[in-house]
Amino acid sequence: MEAAVGLPEAWSQVRAPVIVPLLRLAVAVCLGMSVLLFLERLYMAVVIVGVKLLGRRPDRRYKCDPISEDDDPELGSAAFPVVLVQIPMFNEREVYQLSIGAVCGLSWPSDRLVVQVLDDSTDAVVKEMVRMECERWAHKGINITYQIREDRKGYKAGALKQGMKHGYVRECEYVVIFDADFQPDPDFLHRTIPYLHHNPEIALVQARWRFVNADECLMTRMQEMSLDYHFTVEQEVSSSVCAFFGFNGTAGVWRISAVNEAGGWKDRTTVEDMDLAIRASLKGWKFVYLGDVQVKSELPSTFKAFRFQQHRWSCGPANLFRKMLLEIVTNKKVTIWKKFHVIYNFFLVRKIVAHIVTFTFYCIIIPTTIFVPEVHIPKWGCVYIPTIITLLNSVGTPRSFHLLFFWILFENVMSLHRTKATLIGLLEAGRVNEWVVTEKLGNAMKMKSASKASARKSFMRIWDRLNVPELGVGAFLFSIGWYDVAFGKDNFFIYLFFQSMAFFIVGVGYVGTIVPQS
Repeated sequence: MEAAVGLPEAWSQVRAPVIVPLLRLAVAVCLGMSVLLFLERLYMAVVIVGVKLLGRRPDRRYKCDPISEDDDPELGSAAFPVVLVQIPMFNEREVYQLSIGAVCGLSWPSDRLVVQVLDDSTDAVVKEMVRMECERWAHKGINITYQIREDRKGYKAGALKQGMKHGYVRECEYVVIFDADFQPDPDFLHRTIPYLHHNPEIALVQARWRFVNADECLMTRMQEMSLDYHFTVEQEVSSSVCAFFGFNGTAGVWRISAVNEAGGWKDRTTVEDMDLAIRASLKGWKFVYLGDVQVKSELPSTFKAFRFQQHRWSCGPANLFRKMLLEIVTNKKVTIWKKFHVIYNFFLVRKIVAHIVTFTFYCIIIPTTIFVPEVHIPKWGCVYIPTIITLLNSVGTPRSFHLLFFWILFENVMSLHRTKATLIGLLEAGRVNEWVVTEKLGNAMKMKSASKASARKSFMRIWDRLNVPELGVGAFLFSIGWYDVAFGKDNFFIYLFFQSMAFFIVGVGYVGTIVPQS
């Protein structure tokens, strides 16, 4: 009985002098981060409108005349530069044929094209399948090589680096990278290489991703909305304003001399693509983004695969920021404006603030203030700013505008993992270098769906699908929602109940594609 009486007394004693000031400070910090994110989104919206109105397309800013044998008949195919195409793989049973077939179908003189399949697979059966596929294309006259390593040191960066060590690579001017699920159109090289061929200051040409399975489930639609904004706005703005953006790791063409000058591939983080892009930019090289050149790819359709991917995409940039901040600040080759863009826009706001404020503010701070009504959050901070940011984010995928409400709830759920990963990267904690290859299903899901898995087996496997952190946050928000119903005045319970349901749904594993097990 005394313990029961003592708890409320202890709460009342620390509430005014400790809890209220700390919570007000947390609200102020989160509001400040929200303003930074809002200004960044507003800035990009203004710039992208200006880019469209002024017609600042890449083909108007750079020379990109097609390369043709007709320019010098005596040279013949020698008029075309030698291009190396690298396809890194790891146990890609479902999709290896797609990428190899698409790359071998590229329209380019066969004697000026070299294809490397860099296979790090640990599954002996998959390795043999990939090797035989390479031999099949080699018999058709394609200059394709199948390469393996003794170990997976450096993961993707290590494989790409090893592939660049071969003597014949010295004859190549450009290197193109496609992940195993990417399928370029035949004219990909004809549309990208001219930018590098005619403009010696350009190091990278990045194409846009187009998703073949965006309509597979609601989770893939949510991913499409986020990534379309990234490509339609973020990449376009960065390319137009300061000729710098993060290399997306695939569907891009690099000038090999620029890669070498920047120090080549490094495996110090899980974002080797971003690492190389920043080092090349600090050497003064320019990048070009081509939004009208689109390459088919696959979105992760299982929640497990998506969660691992988001951990890598959130942890890696934060860790790279920690490692490269001083190098960026002390660089002498680029302007202060580009340094500011890289540090503030590219890293701080987009890679750190955006993740942290989403989870801490909307899933922790706002709910906690319900217990402490002395702490007031202005409407512009908890309603108007997030609403405007959400509307600005929707421009990338107009067809999904009606899904904005679900997108908000899902993004808030994923912010739990992104915030955790960002902090791991900044602090270089345990899972900082964790690399889990994103699983691609290809046609596997269609085949498995055709086979009838028993309902009982699926029910029993729900325990394998449980996500405890999401269930915990869902319970936290749900309980606060009921407290707000009883004692609150701002009607936050409406948001809290919807958001808690989103956490519960993800927590029990009913999100994304659920692959039947045999």
